[in-house]
Amino acid sequence: MKGKVCIVTGANTGIGAETALGLAKLGGTVVMVCRDRDKGEEARANIVKRSGNAAVSLMIADLSSQNQIRRLAADFLGGRSGAPSLVDGRPRLDVLLHNAAAILPHRRVSVDGLEMQFAVNHLAPFLLTHLLLDVLKSSAPSRVVVVASQVESRGTLRWDDLQMEKGYTPLEAYFQSKLANVLFTYELARRLEGTGVTANCLHPGVISTNLLSDYMGRPRSMGFLNSLTNPGPEKGAKPSIRLASDPALATTTGKYFKEMVETKSSRASYDMEAARRLWDLSAQLTSSTSPG
Repeated sequence: MKGKVCIVTGANTGIGAETALGLAKLGGTVVMVCRDRDKGEEARANIVKRSGNAAVSLMIADLSSQNQIRRLAADFLGGRSGAPSLVDGRPRLDVLLHNAAAILPHRRVSVDGLEMQFAVNHLAPFLLTHLLLDVLKSSAPSRVVVVASQVESRGTLRWDDLQMEKGYTPLEAYFQSKLANVLFTYELARRLEGTGVTANCLHPGVISTNLLSDYMGRPRSMGFLNSLTNPGPEKGAKPSIRLASDPALATTTGKYFKEMVETKSSRASYDMEAARRLWDLSAQLTSSTSPG
């Protein structure tokens, strides 16, 4: 990965931090996207120390805010806020890895008035990819990697109530957002065919992370209890690192990986009409010109 620029969202803890560490160990130039500056800087310093790679930078953005996502993309493309995006004076991006996610026990809306899980888990990857698509194409061969989940198979898109205003349950919202991740990945791969940009998604495994602790209302210090039965973030990061870096997957696109193995996702995730409908609706909700 030497000489390659990689963005990893949600990179200050859990699978995201281990993914950033793994890419740094491979020699990549890593841009960590985090919401909290202090936690992000602590994680960045730790990754630099453990990897021996100083080419790790931090960018701050709350991915529930579309304005902050747009600022993040603009700063990255302009080489501002410490973003190491300019190579020989030109923007470069080899890997865009969407890892950030949320599970909220109670319905909350973003600053844009959107249900928070749908905003963070689906619309943020959609919008950030759209904003960085030109640099991904100009940097090709390049890769988009989306951390989804096997629970996408339990998801249903509530077309008449995607924001769950008529009734909210946290897991239904999460399942819906993870199905959206897979539909988005497949549609993105179709639209990028022939550009040299690949798009793949993955289930990292059932991993002990802060995401589950936060949802269940357990103190993060109790994470060791989960780790007695579930593997930790280091194992959970391996599929993301592989999809981002493995030369054997350079042309693989539009695929779903369960941990390290390419496999089939749910029947609903292959509904091309639903994927197009979700794409167009996402473009409307993010005020984006539909890319591709």
